[in-house]
Amino acid sequence: MELVFVRHGQPEWDRDGLSVTDPPLTPTGHQQAAHLGEAFLGRHVDRLLVSPLVRAQQTATPLAEALGVEPETLPWLAEIAAPAWDGTPSEVVEAAFAEARAKPLDEQWDGLPGGESFRDFHRRVTGGLVGLLDELCCERLTEFPPLWRVDDPGPCVVVVAHAGTDAVCLGHLLGIEPVPWEWERFVSFHASVSVVRPLPIAEAHSFSLFRFSDTSHLPHHLQTR
Repeated sequence: MELVFVRHGQPEWDRDGLSVTDPPLTPTGHQQAAHLGEAFLGRHVDRLLVSPLVRAQQTATPLAEALGVEPETLPWLAEIAAPAWDGTPSEVVEAAFAEARAKPLDEQWDGLPGGESFRDFHRRVTGGLVGLLDELCCERLTEFPPLWRVDDPGPCVVVVAHAGTDAVCLGHLLGIEPVPWEWERFVSFHASVSVVRPLPIAEAHSFSLFRFSDTSHLPHHLQTR
């Protein structure tokens, strides 16, 4: 089994100084996605799972073409939902994020006012991930250390999602306690690739992080955060 987590390419968060909700990719983001497709050309992948948000869908298109696999759109892979900020001045949005990071820890679990709480986000993503693992005949046997029953060899699954979504998935697979700033703890670059595989441990399996935020498939000028 191999789980490959791909972050979307660079999105157009700002348009003429105003925030964009569910933004498309920038020209740089489209170039990053094209290089991803080239990097995966000829690889065997069993499933391609994609967030419903535009930036992930556009990133997945060259991958689907290169792999010859029909993408599956899964709502639980969407990034944590932000407040209704479409058309809001970008400096107002940046100030709201800065203010949120300065709040006491207990309040940070509530997320941004008007957005999805981190508690709900974590519950949504881990619930979807557990459902996926069930489909892959992978069952968690112990909480800590996190050991799993895995049918080995298993499929290769590519997930095209977001910094927050991917970080929550990685933390759950590796048995790391969550924090309400997962996307800052696991810093992944645009169009980067992270790979998780199970290794036999104590008559079970433990997930291991083989690659994280790898951008070696991108030219240096396209490596952006």
